Amino acid sequence: MSDPYFQQLFADRIGGANYGKGTAIYKFEKIKRAKRQALADFPDRTLLDFGIGENDAMAPESVRQVMGKEINQPENRGYADNGVAEFKQAAARFMEREFGVVLDPVTEITHAIGSKPAYAMLPAVFINPGDITLMTVPGYPVAGTHTAYYGGVVHKLPLLAENEFLPDLDNIAPDILERAKMMVLNYPNSPTGKTAPRWFYDKVIEFAHEHCIVIVQDAAHSMLSFDQPPTSFLSVPGAKEVGVEVHSMSKGFDMIGWRMGWVCGHPLIVQAFADVKDNSDSGQFIAIQKAAAAALDDPEIPKQTRAKYRRRMEKLVAVLTRCGFDCKMPGGTYFLYTPSPKGLADGTTFENAEAASQYLIRQQSICTVPWDDAGAFLRFSVTYVAADEAAEDALMAETEARLKKLGPVF
Repeated sequence: MSDPYFQQLFADRIGGANYGKGTAIYKFEKIKRAKRQALADFPDRTLLDFGIGENDAMAPESVRQVMGKEINQPENRGYADNGVAEFKQAAARFMEREFGVVLDPVTEITHAIGSKPAYAMLPAVFINPGDITLMTVPGYPVAGTHTAYYGGVVHKLPLLAENEFLPDLDNIAPDILERAKMMVLNYPNSPTGKTAPRWFYDKVIEFAHEHCIVIVQDAAHSMLSFDQPPTSFLSVPGAKEVGVEVHSMSKGFDMIGWRMGWVCGHPLIVQAFADVKDNSDSGQFIAIQKAAAAALDDPEIPKQTRAKYRRRMEKLVAVLTRCGFDCKMPGGTYFLYTPSPKGLADGTTFENAEAASQYLIRQQSICTVPWDDAGAFLRFSVTYVAADEAAEDALMAETEARLKKLGPVF
């Protein structure tokens, strides 16, 4: 069959005339395919899913009750544009209560339909062809994808164990710094679980001033901090002068799929983001914003979520350590990032983390996410489905039994 007439019309940013003809498979699609194969090959064996990472619980009943009420209010039927006052005011109260950060809800906060669209839109605020976005790897790629869409370039800053999973800002080449406009950070970090020490944020602010770079801090896991109280980049003096922070309702509030977040910080950057957003969407459904506002005003929700995932993480670290993995409690997030095994006791070898992950899924029904960007690592998520602590313990026992039989070699 010949190509359709528009085959030559696809934009270069998504592959141009070759769009749809590639054979490369996205990492997470490989994982999904391997899971389907494992379920087909071993229908009687439980799939132990430490994979992609989405909160396993529904939003709290109190939040769902607000949603149920607000969905029937006629005043909520219209477009929200850049957010309703109730949500932005609640976000301001949350920032002050949890982090001591005082923000003007009118000029320094605007909502987003989840944090992902925010990272897709922020490059439009700053990136022209040839400009550079500095991004840590491994990490969430969306801001980099859209940097490239605008003709910009992504410069990767590897997160290495020897640097305690912090980017090396001292050895970026001068020609890169001359073209860099934006740096995207993420702490608590996904997938490494590292939390940022205060001195690092101080250094970031100095770095931003010295090189005229805007900082975008991804705070999606901000409330899932274990080794220190939850912290905001904006709580550090001078941070608001150099950038913005992006928050999500998903991780800390069990609101996966509700698509609610916000961008806050320097008012001019918030305004610029809102201008781009105004030409990209018409705002999240107002009933969802009001339910999210109720969640933000309940400090017990993120406390309970954090306690649950801390408990699960402690159990997982103990199990993996007994199985030979080199791991310890992460600083935060619900991800455990640990060196991938190089092989197994029976002589099986793995050339990289992806090979180890595929083997574990297809042959052992244990799902993890591989990262080979800065060394070979596996990421375990403690967002597996378990109704109670007894179910958690049973899942941990089965995980330990399967891994010990394998005898992973490092």
